[in-house]
Amino acid sequence: MTDHQGRNKDRAVWIEDIIKTFIRRSSENSLQREAPEPAWSEPLIGYAGGNDPLFEEIKKDIGDFYWTPADIFCETFQRTAEHLTVISWILPQTEATKQDNRKAKDYPSERWSRSRNFGEQANLALARHVAETLRQAGFSAVAPVLSPLWSWQTSERYGFASNWSERHAAYVAGLGTFSLCDGLITPKGKAMRCGSVVADLRIVPTLRSYTDPRAWCLFYAKDGKCKKCIARCPVGALSENGHDKLKCRNYLFDVVADYAKTNFGFASYGCGLCQTGVPCESGIPADISENS
Repeated sequence: MTDHQGRNKDRAVWIEDIIKTFIRRSSENSLQREAPEPAWSEPLIGYAGGNDPLFEEIKKDIGDFYWTPADIFCETFQRTAEHLTVISWILPQTEATKQDNRKAKDYPSERWSRSRNFGEQANLALARHVAETLRQAGFSAVAPVLSPLWSWQTSERYGFASNWSERHAAYVAGLGTFSLCDGLITPKGKAMRCGSVVADLRIVPTLRSYTDPRAWCLFYAKDGKCKKCIARCPVGALSENGHDKLKCRNYLFDVVADYAKTNFGFASYGCGLCQTGVPCESGIPADISENS
């Protein structure tokens, strides 16, 4: 191993330790229940090169407003960087949260609602912690979703969108592929949240084991087999044609938000019914992984 390769490997190990230690030890990783309970299980971490051509392809597909890693880095630091790395992570739901939401029919379980609210606060705290730790070590770093420049936009092709997608970053970083409902299927399943930081340091990118962005979804890989997520949606926002984002969003903001506030006493608009009770809930479906 050359010194250059060794430094890359050491940095990856260091960053993985930062992320996993935060999730394992931080009080932020909590569902905020009476009895202490973590929001997330052990993370998965992947890396993408900032100049990976997939980022430009995603930008062309979604719209000119969408950031590549170079875009958000330059807007943040007013300079370019030769060796950008996107650090991406997956935070899998706990078994208790998945079990509760598996039983849910029309509304999310309390644990799932807590993970979407308090767990996402922990995810953002993790992003802040990773970026700050890197900056303290001398590396310029930014968490795109924490940037004051992050915003909702309108994509000509997809409707409402944002200028950075955590799921797309994870896809480029080799952590998963998209499903019929637009969720990301990862080696730990679709029941998860994800986050990322863009940093001016060199780390060898994670090898992608797929070339098709839908490779791990049974519907696409097995000629229309499965469709379990369609049956799980209480408002018909899913079909063989894919995900009706507007119908889904209206349900989350107009129905689920009020339900969580009334029944659980806090604001939350997470549903997750299509992420649980399906073959890709906790991993790559067996029919695919056995043949990959």
